[in-house]
Amino acid sequence: MGEQYGYIRVSTKEQNEARQIIAITEQGVSRSHIYTDRQSGKDFNRPQYKKLLKKLRPGDLLYVESIDRLGRNYEEIQHQWKKLTKEIHVDICVIDMPLLDTRIGKDLMGAFIADLVLQILAFVSERERDSIRQRQAEGIAAAKARGVKFGRRPLEIPHEFNEIKLAWLCGELSARKAADALNVSAKTFLKWTSIAEKRRIVEKSIPCASL
Repeated sequence: MGEQYGYIRVSTKEQNEARQIIAITEQGVSRSHIYTDRQSGKDFNRPQYKKLLKKLRPGDLLYVESIDRLGRNYEEIQHQWKKLTKEIHVDICVIDMPLLDTRIGKDLMGAFIADLVLQILAFVSERERDSIRQRQAEGIAAAKARGVKFGRRPLEIPHEFNEIKLAWLCGELSARKAADALNVSAKTFLKWTSIAEKRRIVEKSIPCASL
């Protein structure tokens, strides 16, 4: 009987790490044998996953809560499953899918069923990810069509800007000190000066009678 390990992946937007820890520790896995990556599942360039691969030995058992913890790319999930089971020779147990437990059904029929279920679930996971991305894109497009603007709202130019800008123009303040006085970055201060200059040019070009 080899060692037992667990692998957890959570993206920065997810808050389900605790659920995965509970699911894996309930299988008898020590917390010291659980490896966690906090990043997207789009690839396997993950530091903790790499450490786990170096630790695993033939006969070890790896627990994951669900197949999409390994990733959401169909081909990559297939590749990693083969790497773990055929190259490193460890068993894998997907907790929320009892059919994906390589300890069960070591005969030809058991292996066939497990491979078939894996392919179906990996395919479904990738389709679900593509569907989410499509819905997000459609939602953004619809919002833009309604006039919704994305991104941070630009900072409003404060009342004291003109006075500080004048001191900067007279050489009494550097751009950095002028920015510090306004509690903004030097880049923002210079952007404001550019906006102010453009406004001044426009205002000068308008005939007095139209003001």
